Amino acid sequence: MAELVVEGADLVLHLSRAEKLEGIHGDLRASLSAVAGVEVLDDAHRSADIIGLKAGTRIAGVVEVGTVRGVNKKIFASVHHDTPRGVRVTFSGASYDEWVVGCADPETVAATINSAR
Repeated sequence: MAELVVEGADLVLHLSRAEKLEGIHGDLRASLSAVAGVEVLDDAHRSADIIGLKAGTRIAGVVEVGTVRGVNKKIFASVHHDTPRGVRVTFSGASYDEWVVGCADPETVAATINSAR
């Protein structure tokens, strides 16, 4: 399962080996200073399930792992059926506009990121 971790001045999205294969991507890293906001999502699948998945694995409502390019934004999503709730991290000036990550306790994850900012 993907895990958001604060490491020094960075926010890191650690992906499991399976997610790296599903998403055709390695771990992601962004400066905490680039984090524009963190939002708790009751349905992370809906936020990740946008038409336009360019690289990765997508079965709507079941698994979305990979890069999504919408009309005006680039999103990396890692959401599975067993973690339907999650967080959306928005960025300013980073390589991705958003990360959408399913997690068991999104409130704690959001609070940890916000306190590190």
